[in-house]
This record gives sequence, C-alpha cells and structure tokens, in this order.
Amino acid sequence: MVQLPGMVVTTGQISFDDRRVANIISRVSGRIEEVRVSQWDSVRRGQPILTLYSPDLMTAEAEYLQAKMSVPALADGSAGDQEFADSMVEAAKKKLELLGVEPDQIEMIKTASPTFVMRAPISGTVVQNQALRGSAVNPGDVLYSVGTLDDVWITGDIYEDELARVQVGQQLEAVTTAYPDQVFRGTIARISPNIDPNTHTLQVRCQVNNPGLRLKPQMLATMKIMVRPGQALIVPLESVIFETENYFVYVALGDNRFERREVVIGSWSQQGYARVISGLDPGDRVVTTEALQVDEMWHEAQGESS
Repeated sequence: MVQLPGMVVTTGQISFDDRRVANIISRVSGRIEEVRVSQWDSVRRGQPILTLYSPDLMTAEAEYLQAKMSVPALADGSAGDQEFADSMVEAAKKKLELLGVEPDQIEMIKTASPTFVMRAPISGTVVQNQALRGSAVNPGDVLYSVGTLDDVWITGDIYEDELARVQVGQQLEAVTTAYPDQVFRGTIARISPNIDPNTHTLQVRCQVNNPGLRLKPQMLATMKIMVRPGQALIVPLESVIFETENYFVYVALGDNRFERREVVIGSWSQQGYARVISGLDPGDRVVTTEALQVDEMWHEAQGESS
C-alpha cells in the first residue's frame, strides 16, 4: 500500500447544463414564414426568432378584440354586465398567453393578423434548429433549443476505490488544451449511483464556471478534484499478465503453490508499478520476476487437466 495524494486527477468532457437548456415549441398549428436565427447564433431573451403564419392565432386575436369592444358597450349597464365584459377580456387574453403571445404583444394588438412573431424565452446559444422556412408546424413541435454557457457540466470517471474520498460539494480545477494557461474552477454537483462493471469506474458531474464562455460542449478537460489523502494498492508491472483483454497476477500461497487471479488495473503515475483496483488484498504476495514462467506452467497444467 502507498499513500495517495489529496487530489484525484481525471479527464472529463464538457456539456451544456441541461437545467439551462430550453426547448422552444410551437403552441399552434401554422406555417413558418421567416426564420430569423440559426444554429449557434447567440440570442437574448425577448429577441424575435421567427415569424409564424397561423389562422388559430388570428381567431384568438379576433376574440380578444371583440371582447375589448364589449367593455365600453356595457359600461352603462349593471355591475353584473360590466363584470361579465371584464371576464370575457381576461379569458381572451389568457387564451392568447397560452398560445405563446407575450403580455406586451397582446397590448399592441389593434387588428387580427395571421402572422405572429415568436420570441426567445431565455438568452443563450441556439443549440439546435429545426425551424425551416415554409414548413408546417403543429402544437408541441420543437422549433429551437437554446442553452446558456455561463455554467457548464464537466463529466469525468473515477475509480470505485476513490469513491470514499469524493463527495458532492468538493472543489475542483479544470484545464483544457485550448486554454492551457487558464484554470476553470467548480464543484462536484452529482455522483452517479452506478458503477461500470467492466472498468470499475463511476461518473461524477461537476458544475464549472465559464468566464468568457470559453468552454464549449464536447471539449475535453483535465480535472483535479481536491480530496482527503488515501491509500492505493500497487504491484510491480512485471507481475501483471495481460491475456484476452484481462489482467492476471499469480499469488504465492506457499509450498510452491500459486493462485491465478484476475485483477482490474487503474492508472498510476509511478513508473514500473500498476495500481490494482480489485482482485488483490493488502498483504497478498504476488509473483514478479518469474510471473511469465508460472503463467506458462499454469497453462500447461490446464491443458493436461482438459
């Protein structure tokens, strides 16, 4: 066993924070008349992004205007008539809002029009564009996806024997090949509940601040997670046998007897040694210089027994 440093180093991939991505959908049937933004364009909240032709919206606008006209007509009537007129206006206004018309747009309606200008609900970058001029749309169709890059996710893998040292909220530093002299800082936000049985690793998702929006989705980054010191089990490289995509070592049991064990190997910076994630226990004595000879004897014995 050797002492591990108070830092876990791994490689991660950058992605959008899915909590900061919004799908812009059509709430009415219609046809796209004009597309004003495209993929990877930067947009601000409230910016016009497309023009939609929709008779459904024109009908809703006509109902709203008709309801407004009824208010002065019933102004000299009873209190009940006035209340009814006001409720008709509110109902027509609510219908327009449900169809995606902003309150300030509703106030500007003077005549019913079949064309409607859709606006961006958040500021950010157009991640995906499915809006094509002239194409028909139906309620629920996704037109755009817009995401922000002020904070991003970096998802990396850690070995299961490091899990006890990694916790949500721990600080980390990330460096990319694109900006090797700039350190991006963040914290661990999520730890996967699942372990990959093939690699004995699990994923951590880290929230990282992105000044200048330099970090881009799909970039690779080296992460250094600040943790408490721990211990690692290492063996000499010459004791490890690689065979059919797996690693094996031979444990000396005494009286010239050996046990073949499959082990999982992790990364280790010390030259000449390999880090064992699983398959061995502290105190096990492994064969080193004669590992190949013992392996050959084991295969011969297997052939005889078969």
